[in-house]
Amino acid sequence: MPGGDAREAVKAVTGTFEDFPHLPELPARGPGADMIGRSAGMLVELYARVEPSGWRLGDRPGRDTRRARAWLGEDLDALEEFTQGYEGPLKVQAVGPWTLGAGLELRNGEAVLSDAGACRDLAGSLGEGLRLHLEEVRRRVPGARLVLQLDEPSLTAVLRGQVGTASGYRTYRAVDRQVVEAGLRDLVGTAGADVVVVHSCAPDVPFALLRRAGADAVSFDFSLLTERDDDAIGEAVEGGTRLFAGVVRGTDGPLSDPAGSVMGVRTLWRRLGLRPGLLADVVTVTPACGLAGASPAYARAALAHCVRAARSLADNPE
Repeated sequence: MPGGDAREAVKAVTGTFEDFPHLPELPARGPGADMIGRSAGMLVELYARVEPSGWRLGDRPGRDTRRARAWLGEDLDALEEFTQGYEGPLKVQAVGPWTLGAGLELRNGEAVLSDAGACRDLAGSLGEGLRLHLEEVRRRVPGARLVLQLDEPSLTAVLRGQVGTASGYRTYRAVDRQVVEAGLRDLVGTAGADVVVVHSCAPDVPFALLRRAGADAVSFDFSLLTERDDDAIGEAVEGGTRLFAGVVRGTDGPLSDPAGSVMGVRTLWRRLGLRPGLLADVVTVTPACGLAGASPAYARAALAHCVRAARSLADNPE
């Protein structure tokens, strides 16, 4: 979400999504509130600091780690305040192990992704950190059914060997798909969420791999789908996987009528030959990606638009 006021962000989210609130992230506050820094602050027995090139692992917790944890605590305080008595699904999110491995540096300046052993250590630390984080959220919101979203925008690049090295002259070797799948599966098992969603706003989301790794739902930018994705999506739906369809743009611009926003979802459903009655049970309507780059007014309008578009989809599935 845009801005830096945790109470205002949580108030906007809980007021709009009465049946499915989430814990907002506010990267505009600076290092430690950004995507990589926030998740680095959750690590157990691994610590990171900000360098000119980005976040880098260090020997001990420093100012940057303390700042990340303090901001997360502030956000949880606000969430607890505005969810008193709430019972139902509640979404929290963190960077997944492979995007974190691509965005976090070792002491030599190369990405964690360059070292298989370091990747395993990072995934284990993140899994334990997420387990503790979810325990804290459950303590603060006892009636919540926790939905953990793992943000993996770099996953496709990791699988294809497209993540650039520190020098920028080459790329890291592609990580074997079985290794990626196993790493995600282990983390999902450790974290202990009630539901796990994996989000990627990149093209060519590996739906089948994510389903095998234990994801209950896949979140994606709907505009990036092609007919090449049809079989994978159809198999995912038939296998019980939910779809978080990002159909609302994440930056300021005109919003179409709610029915128009989900027209593509209906078209996909017809193309796949799926029952229209499944739509409301399987599809969750979301922004295409985060709203941090939007104005506060547009972000609030986009959230409300998602609610109206979801109602349109449920009321008129065909």
